[in-house]
Amino acid sequence: MVVGLPSATNGNRWINKERLGFAEILLSSSLSISLGFISPTCKEVKMVRGKTQMKRIENATSRQVTFSKRRNGLLKKAYELSVLCDAEVALIIFSPRGKMYEFASASVQGSIERYRTHTRDTQAANKSSEQNMQHLKQEAASMMKNIEQLEAAKRKLLGDGLGSCTVEELQQIEQQLERSVSSVRARKTQVYKEQIEQLKEKEKALESENARLSEKYNFQDKQLNKDQRQNQAFDLESSPSSDVVTELFIGLPEMRTTRVPAT
Repeated sequence: MVVGLPSATNGNRWINKERLGFAEILLSSSLSISLGFISPTCKEVKMVRGKTQMKRIENATSRQVTFSKRRNGLLKKAYELSVLCDAEVALIIFSPRGKMYEFASASVQGSIERYRTHTRDTQAANKSSEQNMQHLKQEAASMMKNIEQLEAAKRKLLGDGLGSCTVEELQQIEQQLERSVSSVRARKTQVYKEQIEQLKEKEKALESENARLSEKYNFQDKQLNKDQRQNQAFDLESSPSSDVVTELFIGLPEMRTTRVPAT
């Protein structure tokens, strides 16, 4: 059986009939919904979009159509991002045939230079950070080694871990201990001398203070004695020095006789 394509006139009629039928279905569906029921002639139509597989499209036409759609969408999104977020956006697209499409909110060349500068600075910073990290690791390893050596030397000076020492090492340890003892004794002697000098200075200060207090006390004592003598002299001057003779006479007033003191 051979199926031929409809002619232009028949095709237009067939399309018009289909459009009219679809319009009648929509009208009847809207009327049915407005009346509270669904007509059995109205069928639910679901548009299920298939999941796009991330692989190269083999059909050249489909591939070109997809490229055009996605390119326009990408350019639109780049423009919206630059306008809504005030971001500097630069977009460069090359088609499979080598045609270039670009979009830049400022300048493509300026954005490229900015990207190169940022990349160069980032690489330099990362390189410097790596070098610093390596240097710090080396320093940490050296310090750990020095700490271990110092701990071992300390244990030997305290008398521990001497079993593996040779005669020369033991002699070196002995000499080190003798030097340490000499340093300790010299320091102790120096501390004693300093303390003796400090005590002598304190003794001198106390003697000076004692002399000052003695002078102050003697001066106050002398002043007090002088005041006392002045007070005694003033009392003597203010009191009368005449003799007072009192005698008792019993009798009448007429019989009193005046006694004349003997010369």
